[in-house]
Amino acid sequence: MFGRSNRSGNYAYTATKAKAMKSRLIKEDDYNKMLQLSVSELAHFASEAGYQKEVTELGDKSEGVELVERVTYAYMANTFKILLNGSQGELHTVLAAYLQKWDNWNIKVILRGKSYGLSTDEIRNDLVPAGSLSAEDLERLIAFESSEEVLTAYEKLASMPIPAEYMADFKATGNLGMIEDYMDKFRYERLVKIIPTNTIPTRMFSQYVRGAIDIKNLETILKLKVEGVTGEAVMPYVIEGGKQIDSKFAKQLADAATLEDTYADLAQLDFYDSIKEQIDNGEFNVRNLILNTQKYEMSVAKKFANEYPLSVLPVIDYMLCMENEARNIRTIARGIESGLSKDVIKGLLVI
Repeated sequence: MFGRSNRSGNYAYTATKAKAMKSRLIKEDDYNKMLQLSVSELAHFASEAGYQKEVTELGDKSEGVELVERVTYAYMANTFKILLNGSQGELHTVLAAYLQKWDNWNIKVILRGKSYGLSTDEIRNDLVPAGSLSAEDLERLIAFESSEEVLTAYEKLASMPIPAEYMADFKATGNLGMIEDYMDKFRYERLVKIIPTNTIPTRMFSQYVRGAIDIKNLETILKLKVEGVTGEAVMPYVIEGGKQIDSKFAKQLADAATLEDTYADLAQLDFYDSIKEQIDNGEFNVRNLILNTQKYEMSVAKKFANEYPLSVLPVIDYMLCMENEARNIRTIARGIESGLSKDVIKGLLVI
């Protein structure tokens, strides 16, 4: 699945396709309109905004917030599959490695579903087939009786050997945490290795991914710090290959006694300006870190995509924007159902 291809790939075709898809994404003014709607009206709005096929297919199987969530996931998965399946050579290899995040997502859904005793249909409803695994692959994985069988099959499908000690821990405790963390780490570290660096655009993409690893590592370190986990205990969760946060820097952040003690070190990071206001205002926390770095990552991808329009970068730019659109629509639906004010919901959106 992830062997490096000798062909460079159809970059111009795939990038042009991605830019056409991006032009159809929901605009900022539309989000203001969506905040005025009920959840049922939101599903209708999504249908008119390009999600008609998915709304039609899923409308008789679910309703309300569940329908909105399933529709957004289905539309996103369909567009990502179009781009992945239409790509060739080196480009296909890189996109498959990038989209393994959704293969990992689906394995986690299947494993958790089985551990909670959910039905096949309940598990299937939460899948997002946006990665390399086909619908047939996912059906075969769901059909296995045990979680161990699922993991063994996925190891082969994804060429991702799971360390024996992690499997042993899972069999002994039933806790999937170590395996789930490993899958995410493996995905990032393999992606860094797979991305070729023989052209300026691919080097830019490599730098982007390494920056994303920095953000993910900081998010992990801060979450653990909030839970009281610091020092050496943090290091197994740190992903290698970051742009600025290497193991030494990560240990420095992990060793800090409080969140505030990390601020001086954070000032040297590329994305510091995106979180500086929250730090200065005393509002810096994991949620604000995630919201603001999402905006930062999108701005970086957009900049690179504009500079190199016939490369992998416009494809990644579209995928980030599409993920964000789906996340925004789901946030609005959940916020409306929960009775949150329009201002509170808008503050949770990344626009």
